[in-house]
Amino acid sequence: MRDLPAAFATHVAGGVTTLCRCWSLRRRDGTALGFTDHDRDLTLAGLVHAARTGLEAAEASAEAGFAVSGGDVAGALSSLGLTEADIAGGLYDGASVETWLVDWTNPQTRLLLDIGTIGEIRREGDAFVGELRGVAARLDAEGGRSCRATCGANLGDARCRVDLSPWRANGRVLALPEPATLSVALDGNHAEGLFTGGRLAWTGGANAGLSADLRLQAGALVELWEPPPRAVAVGDTFTLTAGCDKRLATCRDRFANAVNFQGFPHMPGNDVLLRGAPGSDPVLDGGSYFR
Repeated sequence: MRDLPAAFATHVAGGVTTLCRCWSLRRRDGTALGFTDHDRDLTLAGLVHAARTGLEAAEASAEAGFAVSGGDVAGALSSLGLTEADIAGGLYDGASVETWLVDWTNPQTRLLLDIGTIGEIRREGDAFVGELRGVAARLDAEGGRSCRATCGANLGDARCRVDLSPWRANGRVLALPEPATLSVALDGNHAEGLFTGGRLAWTGGANAGLSADLRLQAGALVELWEPPPRAVAVGDTFTLTAGCDKRLATCRDRFANAVNFQGFPHMPGNDVLLRGAPGSDPVLDGGSYFR
């Protein structure tokens, strides 16, 4: 049983209601957006919730216990300034969303229905459907440390401790042979393939502030896994960060950082089950695999 705010309960008990839905969205960069399925703008807690956005609640569910609840919100890409480039650039990934049921004649009379985050966003032409994930969805996320042969840290983070300054390079775009391939000029001399598997952070141009994973770096060619969300122009600037395949050999030989390696390289893997029976090989005598 849920307790309703006194003013909201009185309104519902009146028999005739004037209710609509409002969504308050806050991106991780601090940008706050509001929208409503009512036919005029409403202001909640100082945030204007825009009407005539074409947005509406498409589906909603509630579950008992720890089951994940959520819903969908559907609309047009033009709603609230939602653009294909911003969505592709990850600006709405993990954004928090509050769903309210509001008396549009008195917006202070409202009920908070749910608090969640933006999950998958599906597109069809100029329309989209955004998944709203409930708080219980956080229980599905992996947490803690896992035992695996490769390193569990990210290059340069608090566990890795590598100083990234010597492993970065500034560059600019010279040409675009393919949508996801850039011909670039880099400052300084760098080993072949040093930035393969690394990161590209745009510092100039339409994509400034966004970043992307590198699939390949071969000389003056840089290949991204996906084309940038916004158009790239010749002269756009960026910073590359070296790649790390998270193997002990790379950590030791390239970064001289084996002491901070966050994996378990000597832990037997599934391949042990495929080896011969004990005694059929001189190495399988119960001793160390790394003699």
